[in-house]
Amino acid sequence: MAVYTDITEDDLKAFLAQYEAGELLSYKGIAEGVENSNFLLHTSRFPLILTLYEKRVEKSDLPFFLGLMQHLADRGLSCPLPLPRRDGELLGELSGRPAALISFLEGMWLRKPDARHCRDVGEALAKMHVAGADFPLKRPNALSIDGWRVLWDKSEARADEVEPGLQAEIRGEMDFLAANWPSDLPAGVIHADLFPDNVFFLNDRLSGLIDFYFACNDLLAYDVSICLNAWCFEKDGSYNMTKGMALLEGYESVRPLSDAEAAVLPILARGSALRFFLTRLYDWLMTPAGALVVKKDPLEYLRKLRFHAAIASVSEYGLTR
Repeated sequence: MAVYTDITEDDLKAFLAQYEAGELLSYKGIAEGVENSNFLLHTSRFPLILTLYEKRVEKSDLPFFLGLMQHLADRGLSCPLPLPRRDGELLGELSGRPAALISFLEGMWLRKPDARHCRDVGEALAKMHVAGADFPLKRPNALSIDGWRVLWDKSEARADEVEPGLQAEIRGEMDFLAANWPSDLPAGVIHADLFPDNVFFLNDRLSGLIDFYFACNDLLAYDVSICLNAWCFEKDGSYNMTKGMALLEGYESVRPLSDAEAAVLPILARGSALRFFLTRLYDWLMTPAGALVVKKDPLEYLRKLRFHAAIASVSEYGLTR
């Protein structure tokens, strides 16, 4: 979440008049994240999240994102729901951007998750994969291997500004993953961005998943590898085996990984580390000055990528076979 596009109170009130949302009491921008402009609204009826979809998000993808949230909620997964307008549409326009109102999910994200929380996340991710199995809409992963090359092309010339020798190292990673990326594993709807700030807890229990704006169809085990990267490393860059084991146990309590999925987990984790390194690198180099957004350090994911490249066995993640 972030704020790229500002809004005026008058424009916001006119926008809200299209919904059964009550009167506007207050609103404020949400600075975390890098993708869309988000605001927390308090109205006379209930709190809401207002999202303005920025240029990186294709308007044609929005029915997938909004429909997926409805689909998952209908199948018992706790996630925000889009609020329909008076005319029944889920999408409007504000300040020249496609915009939607989303229900406010109670809870907070954890700054210091432990192994218990990681197990809950693994279980929730598997439940999402199962619940999304019959979602009828499809969206290819724009940030898979072909998408990585597009991002890299935009950043490559300046990569060595971040760390000397980075150009050559990342070229090698791209070539390795292109040659070794699996294509015959179980696939379906994935969240693709299930970081700690996209999982809410209330009274130390997982209360829901948020921010489905990277969701797409891809390998289910790839989503697991994203979570290993997001949840199971400490601030000093070390991999926490206890957290990794808990996350994987939670996932397999609902949907066991196949032997084929387990065998390529190091490659998938290496690829997901590269994916987030590249998007962070692009944002680090290209985000305009003055944007109300927290840029994230790309080198964090470079260190994770190097860790995965040195993995000799999936047992090093805490997965027993």
